[in-house]
Amino acid sequence: MGLFRSVETAPLPKESQLWSLHAPGDFIDGYRVRAAYAPRHAAEIALRFPGWVRLLLRLRGLLLSPFDLKSQGLTSQDMSSQNTGGDSIAIFPVTHESAPELVLGFDDHHLDFRISFFARDGYIHSGTWVRRHNRFGRLYLAAIMPFHILIAKQMLARLHRHAERPADRQAPGQPPG
Repeated sequence: MGLFRSVETAPLPKESQLWSLHAPGDFIDGYRVRAAYAPRHAAEIALRFPGWVRLLLRLRGLLLSPFDLKSQGLTSQDMSSQNTGGDSIAIFPVTHESAPELVLGFDDHHLDFRISFFARDGYIHSGTWVRRHNRFGRLYLAAIMPFHILIAKQMLARLHRHAERPADRQAPGQPPG
């Protein structure tokens, strides 16, 4: 797809914390994009969800609330582009941070998941790890997979566009100065 031509499918570096979690049967994916950012800064940019993603997350929260799937952080404030604190970004708690990697995510009754932003050699690698605990976790992951792929690629494409913007050019919607 032309919108995502800057995004490459690529495994996470073997040093990623996600590989230490991975076991047979778990889901893990990986993408990368040319962008020279620290992992936290990359996550802050990538997780500035556009309106259509915020809408999908709200819908997810409404539809899944009867099934006891965590919907933590699904308020409009938490889905804004602002970092919600030192230990979370957007709606995701930080679970690990080192110089090359930031990992976010949480555990649930149905599945555990983590998102990694890993900086290496002028690229930001991003991957998602999921461990499904039961039938509902497997059904949920299967249902959201097309959206997951679209959102993951969209996040990295946004990061790449941001990295290519000249530093003196004002970001859309940002006040001058």
